Amino acid sequence: MVDMFRVVSAFAVMLLTLAGCRGEARSRDAGPAPLARMLDSLRGPVERAVGLRFTAPVRSAMRSREQVRAYLVRKLDEELPPKRVEGLETAYRLLGLLPDTLELHDLLLELYSEQVAGYYDPDSATLFGVKGADPTQLRLVLAHELVHALQGQHLPLDSILHATSNNDRLSAAQAILEGQATLASIEVLAPEQGVTRSPEFWQLYRDQIRTQQRAMPVFARAPLIVRRALIFPYLEGAEFMRWWREQRPDSVPFGPRMPLSTEQILHPERYQRGDEPLAVTLPPDPAALHEDVLGESEIRVLLANLAGRSEVNGNLALGWGGDRYRVY
Repeated sequence: MVDMFRVVSAFAVMLLTLAGCRGEARSRDAGPAPLARMLDSLRGPVERAVGLRFTAPVRSAMRSREQVRAYLVRKLDEELPPKRVEGLETAYRLLGLLPDTLELHDLLLELYSEQVAGYYDPDSATLFGVKGADPTQLRLVLAHELVHALQGQHLPLDSILHATSNNDRLSAAQAILEGQATLASIEVLAPEQGVTRSPEFWQLYRDQIRTQQRAMPVFARAPLIVRRALIFPYLEGAEFMRWWREQRPDSVPFGPRMPLSTEQILHPERYQRGDEPLAVTLPPDPAALHEDVLGESEIRVLLANLAGRSEVNGNLALGWGGDRYRVY
């Protein structure tokens, strides 16, 4: 379900950064000038955390809630056209991952509207702050989104995320980009020496995310497959990037080193030994409505659903090697 990731990333970033880096809330709204100053103050720390330098200034602007909603509708139409929505809904309903009455498009609109403080638009290469957002929360989100702006100056982000129709491979690429941004933004906002290297920190981080979910009613009532899709690239991606830094501190897993599956994200040791997913091909059929790859991450959700569990268990999908499904 990677199609929705970029569209709702600001929501997921709010959830994750509020869990990882709490700050003192202030009631004063940020305006265009404070927004620019905020970005300027974050620029150097983000460069140091990522290990890259900005090649050009990052544009910034403020947007009203109405403008944000209009942007969301446009991005949803681009990323999830009606035929794609129909295919996803049909597949996930047949697998028992979505209830028959749930409309995916409407749910995503609700999720995004629940908590948004700012976002980065790669099309215009601009960071937007949302009018009325708390400045402390806005700083949390902008630290993350500024990493994406930096990535966009060094990588062809759109081509990376649209290079294949394999959803599992796209999810792995998304996990690298979001994982790097999550790890770097935590280090920018919580610069205590070595905090992200501590296993205890990551366990606390996960526990706080669960607590934060209860404060977001739309997210809390969303099906597990949607919640997992939102959180996976940020949390699991950050843990993969933490592992990568320990193993290869002077490089990044971009280009030919990009992981090929969520299995490799979840099990870095398999990535390290070159355990690549097996390609499953189906004969062409013009009558097919939709086909794709679930991958280990979504197989975990499927098996958790079948077992009647509300949380994903890491042991349920061990041994995954490849898959492909098709619906008519």
